[in-house]
Amino acid sequence: MKYRILSKPSYSLLELQLENEEVIAETGAMVYMKNVELKTEMKGGLLGGLKRTLLGGESFFINRFYSKGEGLLGLAPPYSGDVVHIPISGRIYAQSGAFLASNPEIEIDTKWSGAKTFFSGEGLFLLKLEGNGDVFLSSFGGVEKIELKNESLIVDTGHIVAFDDNLEFKVKKVGGLKSTILSGEGLVAEFTGEGNVWIQTRSISSYIGWLSSLIPKRD
Repeated sequence: MKYRILSKPSYSLLELQLENEEVIAETGAMVYMKNVELKTEMKGGLLGGLKRTLLGGESFFINRFYSKGEGLLGLAPPYSGDVVHIPISGRIYAQSGAFLASNPEIEIDTKWSGAKTFFSGEGLFLLKLEGNGDVFLSSFGGVEKIELKNESLIVDTGHIVAFDDNLEFKVKKVGGLKSTILSGEGLVAEFTGEGNVWIQTRSISSYIGWLSSLIPKRD
């Protein structure tokens, strides 16, 4: 699949050059299209749509774009930030809301990630992306890939975009109880093993907290 990622990293836009090809994308992501047709559907049927909406933080419907001949499609996430291309052959996990687009052979499902993510405040479910092809994820802020070679990495839970399936992870306190409460870091995820972790340079929850602090309070 031919693509360009424009206006990186703050206001990234994904441009796809399609030639008798199909791509699925989140509803509302289309910015422009030329010689491309659109069909909206529930990928995975009613149950699949409900799981993505209620559990995975994604839209109930999926948009399917296809071209007969050469076509051009521009997609963008609803917030400012980056877009990253991840070619997969197997399975990766992504935070809810990160999916932007992929080729239609990629299966999108939700995975119960246990009570450990409930306590991190980042949600109970992850998106499971499986198959062979191209996946495009979006983030709040820039995206960076960190490669682990049988080692460990600690990441603030609000900065995780995606990670490889073969990595083990657990959520824990950043230090003692005092450090967790006073440092402003909250809980973190520790990844171990061999694989890649994609992180975003900004946290939506931290940004919302900063904006809230600027709102004048009534007496």
